[in-house]
Amino acid sequence: MSQPDTPILSVIASLCQIPLAQVSGTVRLLDEGATIPFISRYRKEATGGLDEVQITAIRDHLERLRTLEKRKQTILASIEEQGQLTPELRKRIETCYEANPLEDLYLPYKPKRRTRATVAREKGLEPLAALLMRQDGSDPEVLARRFVKGEVTDTQEALSGAGDIMAEWISENERSRSSMRRLYAFEGMITTRAVKGKETEGAKYADYFEKTEPLRKLPAHRLLAMVRGEREGFLKLSLAPDESRALESLNRLFVRGASPSRAYVEAAVRDAYKRLLGPSMESEALATAKVRADETSIRVFAENLRQLLLSAPLGSKRVLAIDPGFRTGCKVVCLDGQGGLLHNTTIYPHPPQNRRTEAIATLSDLLKKYDIEAIAIGDGTAGRETEQMVRGMELPAGVQVFSVSEDGASVYSASATAREEFPDYDVTVRGAVSIGRRLIDPLAELVKIDPKSIGVGQYQHDVDPTKLKHELDDVVESCVNLVGVNLNTASKHLLTYVSGLGPVLAQNIVEYRAANGDFTSRRQLLDVPRLGAKAFEQCAGFLRIPQAEHPLDNSAVHPESYGIVEQMARDLGTTLPELLSNEAMRRRIDIRRYVTEKTGLPTLTDILSELAKPGRDPRSRIQTFEFADVHTLDDLHEGMILPGLVTNLTAFGAFVDVGVKQDGLIHISQLADRYVSDPAEVLHLQQQVRVRVLSVDRIRGRIALSLRNVQ
Repeated sequence: MSQPDTPILSVIASLCQIPLAQVSGTVRLLDEGATIPFISRYRKEATGGLDEVQITAIRDHLERLRTLEKRKQTILASIEEQGQLTPELRKRIETCYEANPLEDLYLPYKPKRRTRATVAREKGLEPLAALLMRQDGSDPEVLARRFVKGEVTDTQEALSGAGDIMAEWISENERSRSSMRRLYAFEGMITTRAVKGKETEGAKYADYFEKTEPLRKLPAHRLLAMVRGEREGFLKLSLAPDESRALESLNRLFVRGASPSRAYVEAAVRDAYKRLLGPSMESEALATAKVRADETSIRVFAENLRQLLLSAPLGSKRVLAIDPGFRTGCKVVCLDGQGGLLHNTTIYPHPPQNRRTEAIATLSDLLKKYDIEAIAIGDGTAGRETEQMVRGMELPAGVQVFSVSEDGASVYSASATAREEFPDYDVTVRGAVSIGRRLIDPLAELVKIDPKSIGVGQYQHDVDPTKLKHELDDVVESCVNLVGVNLNTASKHLLTYVSGLGPVLAQNIVEYRAANGDFTSRRQLLDVPRLGAKAFEQCAGFLRIPQAEHPLDNSAVHPESYGIVEQMARDLGTTLPELLSNEAMRRRIDIRRYVTEKTGLPTLTDILSELAKPGRDPRSRIQTFEFADVHTLDDLHEGMILPGLVTNLTAFGAFVDVGVKQDGLIHISQLADRYVSDPAEVLHLQQQVRVRVLSVDRIRGRIALSLRNVQ
């Protein structure tokens, strides 16, 4: 950790409300290359037990502030080169930790294109501007006569040029920019208007054709909709506070008394605001609001993705998966317990072929031949019709039917990943395999798909793509390491997200496994090419080996702590397997006896908890679900109570599939009989709910639902 980082750590501690020692310990580990899952799970002593959310916040602030430090050095060098860097200015720049105020400090010294003020300075009018700004009682006309020479032909030209210089000073003044920044943030009104002649084409933005509302009260989803409408050429956006309030605020800063120069300073203030400061603040305020809206939407997307990735798995069961369709038929695959493809075919039970009897016979044969334990049916086109047919069959005892989300399956089936896995099969077979594998283990399958394509976001195409990817990658990494990964069955795509690995080491592990057979010990990882001690430290605790030589290799206990557990067993006069299976014996362990300088009570508590349920999957158990007998909007009417599945959460409510082609919306006001600020407070993705139909708009294809007053 470099010396310049020391004040940064104090800033982070203040921003995160975390003690400095814990921030320092976390930053040291991050700088050493430790991942967030590793730090939060295995380095609690160094961080004081910070969780992933807190560690992520520290990392994000650290990255931002270090980037800001680089910008400071550029600014200091630029001002110093101009010979204008005073000790006071240097200190103010070095102790500034926000981007906009930092740029305010630099603005007067920033090289700029030729402006009206530049031209006036070249005519020698800067001293006149300074005299006018002093407002000391001197007659402006008398002052101006001294500057009528060279290119300046009369006093009016002199006063006009001095006004241009004063306007630029005012617009670049740190206090005026700070004042306007607050005014735009708290009193700015955002106005949207339709682009003339585009009203019909842009009808989906009709709600914004003539709308004005306070920026600070504007929800993220509405701002992003406005920005999209402007980008697509249907809307014009503008932002400004009340002009008189802005001018009043600036006049308080720059206009003094009843000096003869007052009118010229007031004119400069007005010019500065309308021509320079106002447009600058409008752009900055909109950009800042867009960043906040992005953060809100990305946060919603990330939480939805986390819930989806941690959906309940069916587990290692033999599955028959169906990718439904009408004209092209239903693609059927049979998978083994690990998701391996055993068989594929196509059935045509729906129009126009209507070979329903043949389709049922084919499915019945496959269910028996491959000893199928569960059926997965994609929820896309023809999904309900296919599910209805399958549920009407005489299924073998114990076979359950599940509807599985198809979001992103087509993206996977056409991807390089799918081509690599199934080079001899077309996209339709790959899509059906993906549906079946999602039932067996949603996490293992969904990591192969770009998270943006999974369909659980809010305006994901309108937010900053770099920030979105960064956040979603964090979520995938967090989920993969929370669940743990079977080292002998995991794909390279799943291994890529394991702490400390990445694409190259994941590929090397798969190749080593193919050449040498299954791993029998975590220590064998050190034989994998390019997988050194550091990578082993980071990844080992998150990789599981069922039936391993060492019983702890199938647990979340890190190899660095095996000696502690082995000592516990020796002290109790027993073996490791006996210690793992005997709860009464584990209760006799006094973990305080095993505290060392490196291993404290937090780690020992985690170890004891893991010994009770080694390698336990933290995900919930899967449940079957069946829709009511509704298929289209015409089957719905106000007041109906229906079962449904939560398919998406947004800042303004939740979308629910009730079995028709269009998801219904539960507005946030209809989520409970109390105030709800965030839909995630009361719902989660894939949750089974009972909803009441409030209204059906058959023209626009919209369904309004409610959870209120539903038994």
